[in-house]
Amino acid sequence: MLAETLSGTGPLTCTGLDEDTENALWAVWEAHPNASAELVQAARRAFAGQLDGGNAARWRAELAARAIAGRRPPG
Repeated sequence: MLAETLSGTGPLTCTGLDEDTENALWAVWEAHPNASAELVQAARRAFAGQLDGGNAARWRAELAARAIAGRRPPG
């Protein structure tokens, strides 16, 4: 998917990629044909995070923090 995105084809939908990885691929596509090495590396990191569960763990932690913040009494 990264190679296709680097060639100018936008990321496909319904690929099973998580939101972090899709967003990173869209950033690479939006920079086409001048995608920086940093954007490419960010896409690789996002995909690695999907594979190792890091993206999902961070998402669950953020969701839990929002839920706790929403239960706090005002003031």
